[in-house]
Amino acid sequence: MIPPFLSIFILVALFASLALADDFKTNNGKEYKNATVTQVEADGIVVRTKTGISKLYFTELPEDAQKRFHYDPQKAAAAQDAAVRQTEELNKANKQAEELDKQRKAATEKQYQQGLELQAKYNNIQALTDQLSDLQRQEQNLLVRIGQAEKAETDARRRWISAQGGTQYSAPEEANLAPLRGNLENVREEKQRVRTQLEQAQRQR
Repeated sequence: MIPPFLSIFILVALFASLALADDFKTNNGKEYKNATVTQVEADGIVVRTKTGISKLYFTELPEDAQKRFHYDPQKAAAAQDAAVRQTEELNKANKQAEELDKQRKAATEKQYQQGLELQAKYNNIQALTDQLSDLQRQEQNLLVRIGQAEKAETDARRRWISAQGGTQYSAPEEANLAPLRGNLENVREEKQRVRTQLEQAQRQR
């Protein structure tokens, strides 16, 4: 057991080492001039020089520097193992965070695409509904025009019969009936086609 007075002496010496600027030279010859030790760790020391802050590992320093800062290889190895585990845990946490972020982005993209598909379906239904309404109006207009032409034809025939054939039979509206009826047939076919598409679109919504 270290006597109390010796522990105090070691602490004083350590703090003095931390406070004073010193020169350090690594085993490979790299020098750190006027370096102030700002922190002593299990595996090395952190120094501040005019060029910045650096960490010098005890394995890179000569034996006298190791003894000066009470280098313990076992503690250093334990600290390095802890640092490795911490790095691995940090990398694992970062990977999990990246995966969660990736999943969130995928879910957001999926919702966005679903929204676009839903909007497209709505627009299609609206377009088919408008088209069906327009075809119904065309159908009603054609029915009115056909009714008017048929009535004009009937009136002309009655007038001709009343005149007992004394005049030439004339009904100009009769010539319009065939085209009008053809248009009506086309409109009804188109209307049925659009109605079928609309029903299918409404079921898929």
